[in-house]
Amino acid sequence: MTIYENVGQRITVERKKLGLSRERLAELVGVSAYYIGQIERGSRKMSFDTLVRISDCFHVPIDYLVHGEQPDCSDNELQSLLKRCSSQELALITDMLKAALPHLRLMGRDTRE
Repeated sequence: MTIYENVGQRITVERKKLGLSRERLAELVGVSAYYIGQIERGSRKMSFDTLVRISDCFHVPIDYLVHGEQPDCSDNELQSLLKRCSSQELALITDMLKAALPHLRLMGRDTRE
């Protein structure tokens, strides 16, 4: 398998983890969905600029996309997702949790008692 195919596989995995279609990722990155498909298959080389935009979109290090090395694989899924967030995204998530928790507890979904 070539490095381009490996990078493409990691991009596919990250895109699916976030529930993004190729079309949506293409919109976010500023390229065509066809181009994203070519990148994911490893049949097309991308510019460094495109790699940076994809990395930023996924909130993962470029090193992970290129080499497959996760910064810390011991984190659970929630911690891993939170590490990908910007400070503005974390503030929004915190506000959403603060608003949602009382309602979840009223619905009997609080398992910490």
